[in-house]
Parts: sequence; C-alpha cells; structure tokens
Amino acid sequence: MALPGLRSAGSPLLGRTAVITGAARGLGAAMARELDRRGARVALLGLEAPLLAEVARSLHNDAAWWEVDVTDDTAMAEAARSVDARLGPASVVVANAGVAEGGPFALSDPDTWRRVIEVNLIGSAVTARSCLPALLHTRGYHLQIASLAAMGTSPLMSAYCASKAGVESFAHALRAELAHEGVGVGIAYINWTDTDMIHDADRHAVLRELRAHMPAPARKVYPAEQVAARLVGAIERRSASVYMPAWLRAVQPVRAALPPIVTRIARTELPRLAPSTRFETTGMLGAGGRADEDLRHAR
Repeated sequence: MALPGLRSAGSPLLGRTAVITGAARGLGAAMARELDRRGARVALLGLEAPLLAEVARSLHNDAAWWEVDVTDDTAMAEAARSVDARLGPASVVVANAGVAEGGPFALSDPDTWRRVIEVNLIGSAVTARSCLPALLHTRGYHLQIASLAAMGTSPLMSAYCASKAGVESFAHALRAELAHEGVGVGIAYINWTDTDMIHDADRHAVLRELRAHMPAPARKVYPAEQVAARLVGAIERRSASVYMPAWLRAVQPVRAALPPIVTRIARTELPRLAPSTRFETTGMLGAGGRADEDLRHAR
C-alpha cells in the first residue's frame, strides 16, 4: 500500500522526508542512496560527521545530516525537530543503527555487552519516540531493522542476538499500538550483508569458522545495495515484514526448532575448534562499532 496522500505515478516516496539512523556507512548509507533515488528527501543520522556529510553530498534531492547518538533522548528529540524544520515532517523512519561484539559471554566486558543492547534496542526505541510526532502527523511508516538473529540465536553473539530479539518484539508492540492511528510498522529480517561489521567478524577465527559451518544459503553475504533495494521496496509497500534473502520467510513457521539445532551443532563444533582457535572477546566489530566505542570512552 502506498504512503497516504501521494500521487500514484512514480514512487510513493517522491517528495517525502525519510529519516535513517546509522546512515554514515554500510546498509544505512546504501538505503539513504536508494531512498534518494526514489525521490525522498533524506535525513541522515549517525556518529561519523565526515562520512555523513559525504553521503549527503552524494544524494540528488534535498538532504541533511545530524551527528547524534541514538541512545541520547534529548539529542534525538532535538534532531527530530530539526529534521521537521529543515526537510519537513518524516513520512518514513528507518531504525537501522546497530553495533555488535562477539566472544564468550563469560569473558565479555560488561560495558561493551550493555552498549550493544543500548544502541540496538534502546536506540531503536529512542528513534521511534523522537520521530513519532512526525509519523502521527503524516500517517507514516517506521521500519525496524532486525535480523535472522531475532528468529534464531548464535553462540558467542549473545548481546547482538538479545538486542535483535528485543527490537522484533518492540516493533510488534508498536505496530499494534499505532495501527488505529494509521502509522505502519515493519520489521526487516536480514541475513549477512556486506558491511565492515561482517568483514571485521571474519577476521576472528571462531566467528569465521562458525559462519562457515552454516548451510550454504545461510552463510551467503549479500551486497548492501541489493539489501537496500529490497528494504526500500518494502517501505514503498508499507510491508509488515520484509525478508532478505526471501527464503528467510520460510524460517518463521519453524523458528522454535532453531535453538535446539544451534545448541546441538555448538555442542560439537565449539569443542572441536577449542584446541586450535582462541575463544576471546572481539570488542566492537567494524569501523562503525569502533566509532561508537570512541564516543563512549570520550564521555
């Protein structure tokens, strides 16, 4: 279904304001370019000002950027007001900002583990809260970026899996709460996307080996531009859910079976890897994760 009030010719995003968090790099930047290609005015939110400015310069329609921490309620509320004043009230909001860290839970740094939850889950809620007045005004659409990790789980990625399960549940609750207001809420279930986070994860032998033992379709890495195109298409349709790759949809009916399967594989594979692979914590993964870590240490 097209966004309300738009002409049917061309993309329903034409002339609309779209807010995207985590827009400095990776999937966020790719989605910003795809939203721009379909005629939206894009508001880019993130931590890395030089990269945000670079993405904004690459866009063809009106665009602007704000350097902001998605977990900061006051700063996000101010950014949302600035978006409204400069680009107009948001019709689309994409809660994309996310970080990850890996390694055994028992060895994890409590502050780093907690920060993954804060950025991925609390940051998504802060994004929704800050932009909700605009979405209520435009009867718009909020897309929550989740993951296959929301349906299943993985050893050595406890914070990330917990956060993505949390954002899925949050989005379901928000959808039910806002349905009568005409605001749509969608959930994007994505698998491996070609970003610096994934590249960094592959530098750590234990995470690389665990991914290598997944079934071939489940370990395939997809270009960020391909994922972005599918997600923006779902935004145009105001989809309740979108899956990338499409076969992930088939996991939904059997998702209850995934944790026992993962446990059975881990019970065999982790002891096999232990003699040759160091089980250590990774810290924040990827350049985006390190930017968040720098912010946290600067406070």
